[in-house]
Amino acid sequence: MNSSDTPTHIGYILDGNRRWAKKHGLPTYEGHLAGYNALKDVVEATAEAGVEYISFYTFSTENWKRAASEVRGIMSLIRGLFKTDLKELQRKGYKLVVLGSHDKLPKDIVKMIEDAENASAEGHKATLAMCFNYGGQQEIVEATKKVIAAGVDPAELDNESFVQFLQHPEVPPCDLIVRTSGEQRLSNFMLWRSAYSEFMFLEKYWPEMTKADVDAILKEYSNRKRRFGE
Repeated sequence: MNSSDTPTHIGYILDGNRRWAKKHGLPTYEGHLAGYNALKDVVEATAEAGVEYISFYTFSTENWKRAASEVRGIMSLIRGLFKTDLKELQRKGYKLVVLGSHDKLPKDIVKMIEDAENASAEGHKATLAMCFNYGGQQEIVEATKKVIAAGVDPAELDNESFVQFLQHPEVPPCDLIVRTSGEQRLSNFMLWRSAYSEFMFLEKYWPEMTKADVDAILKEYSNRKRRFGE
C-alpha cells in the first residue's frame, strides 16, 4: 500500500509529441515513438513510487480527425506496445485495463486488448489504465445508456451506484492529473474521475519526461492540501 502522501491514482495526458518532433526537425511518427519510449520509463517510476493506478491518454475519440498517416503510425506503435512491452509489464506483475470504445479500431488491435486484459488480470504490482479511443463524455453517455437499459429506479441512483456503470469501475478517481506541453485543459480525459483531482501542467513536451520528473511530481503532490469541497 502507498503512504498518505502518495496518490492512489495518477492520470497522465501525453501531450506534445508532435511539437517535440517539429522542434527537432523530425517526422511526426518519431515524436510519437519518443513519447512511447518515455511512457515506459514514467510508468515504471510511478509504480515503483507506490502509485497503485496509473492511467495514460494514448488516443482520444477525436484523434481520428488527424492525418491518416499519423493515425496509422500511432496504431503501429500500439501494436508494438501489445506485442512486446505489455507482455514484459505483465511478467513484472502489472494489470492492464483499457478504457475506450472498440468502434473504428482494427480487429487485430481489439483482439490484442482482450488478450492483454485477460492475461494480466491477476497482476498485483499496479493497474495500468490505458485510455485508447477514449472520451470522457462518451464514457458517461455509455454509462447512462447502461443505467437505462438496466431499469434502475432514478430515485435509487446516486454517485456511488452510477460509478458501477462506467468502464472498469474498479479504477478509482484520479488523485492527480498531469499534462505536459504547457496546455492547461483536460481534453475529455477522465471527466467523471477528475471531479476533485489535483492538476499539474508541465511546460516540457511528453517525450522529454524522465523518471526524475516523476519524483518532482510526487514531491509537489505531497505539498498539496486536498479539501474535497470542505
